[in-house]
Amino acid sequence: MQTAAELKLPEIRTELPGPKTRELLEKDRKYISPSYTRSYPLMVERGFGAMLEDVDGNVFLDFNAGVAVAALGHGHPEITEVIARQAERFIHISGTDYYYPHQSELAEKLNRITPGNFIKKVHYGNSGAEAMEGALKAAVYSTNRSKFIAFRGAFHGRTFGTLSLTASKAAQRRGFGAQALDVTHVPYANPVRFPLNLRTGESVGRRVARYIEETVFKTTVPPEDCAAIIVEPIQGEGGYVVPSPDFLPELRRISNKHGIVLIVDEVQTGMGRTGKMWAVEHYGVEPDIICMAKAIAGGLPLGVTLAREELMQWHAGAHASTFGGNPVAIAASLKTIEILENGVMANAAEAGNYMINRLREIKDKHDSIVDVRGLGLMIGVEFARDPDTLEPWPELRDEIVLECFRQGLIVQGAGQSAIRFSPPLIIDREQADFAIDTFEAAIIHATK
Repeated sequence: MQTAAELKLPEIRTELPGPKTRELLEKDRKYISPSYTRSYPLMVERGFGAMLEDVDGNVFLDFNAGVAVAALGHGHPEITEVIARQAERFIHISGTDYYYPHQSELAEKLNRITPGNFIKKVHYGNSGAEAMEGALKAAVYSTNRSKFIAFRGAFHGRTFGTLSLTASKAAQRRGFGAQALDVTHVPYANPVRFPLNLRTGESVGRRVARYIEETVFKTTVPPEDCAAIIVEPIQGEGGYVVPSPDFLPELRRISNKHGIVLIVDEVQTGMGRTGKMWAVEHYGVEPDIICMAKAIAGGLPLGVTLAREELMQWHAGAHASTFGGNPVAIAASLKTIEILENGVMANAAEAGNYMINRLREIKDKHDSIVDVRGLGLMIGVEFARDPDTLEPWPELRDEIVLECFRQGLIVQGAGQSAIRFSPPLIIDREQADFAIDTFEAAIIHATK
């Protein structure tokens, strides 16, 4: 029998959950916040490549990658090497109060690999939510405006500031009172589920733009009071929704016209996930601010707010983070970017196209699937009770996710009724085929 580390496909060796997992689940229930959302009892012991091993020795194929964090897989040897090397030198000194070369080195690299041939300033935090908080503060500070426009289905974080932007699930807001920021939410340019009436020949992207200009600007958010429009180039928690191609260009046009800051949240979509370094590159748009996190540091906590130079001319002490821009995380980030640029992004594009084509073949055989969409290895499959009414079918989605787990495949739900595929960008054809075959078997099991 192969050792766990030699496997590239799942091997389930005990009942699920296994005995050690059951014991540890009791401790988790006793001590851990019940606010966490776990879909199945996976108690991870270690990871290697695209594989995860649980405490009972069961091995799973990970097609979630820690919610798109482990872009290069688990335990990548080059990443672990630079982490160890930097940890031996020094782990922390606080870039808020002291200098070290790592911060400016990564900032210079991000200037090179992000859209826009202009100087961008960088502020470091520890997470996507912190990156968004920095963007919001920079927008307010630089424009002297206080209103924001965001989108239905969006997820930008759970801090009080970012929770004002988040609009993906009611449970994320329930019990926390009034929102901290003045945010107006408008429909996202979702080609499948779109609530506004369209004119003949009108795309959903242009319809959203028309709604902002003809309704929002004339009722609740005067454009001269709007600090920023905040958007995910592909919605993550909202269901891996790919908007119509003209959506982001229309938002750029509106922002330019009214002096509004365009903030693009690349926390889940960035770092090669879509086959390009940044998802916004698919749309030819240069944002004013880009927010980054998740995969940017090879699995370590790092958040980045990157803004046009003129938008980050705030005074000393205006914004800072004790741990933000930690030298170990930055060392991992620089190595991650290097590896992505040396062929991994190309694999993401190729593997993603292959998976989307196969999933669309499966869609043709199952009426419960109403959409397959994605770019690169950011792929969403939408389920509905009826292909005509598009009524969401979350119960079916959840049973499919659970059955995939039973068969050794790790996936997650998203949006009202979608399953997301966000595997490490290093997966091969054999692993992609296993995932798709298992997924279809789970659909058949759940719809008997």
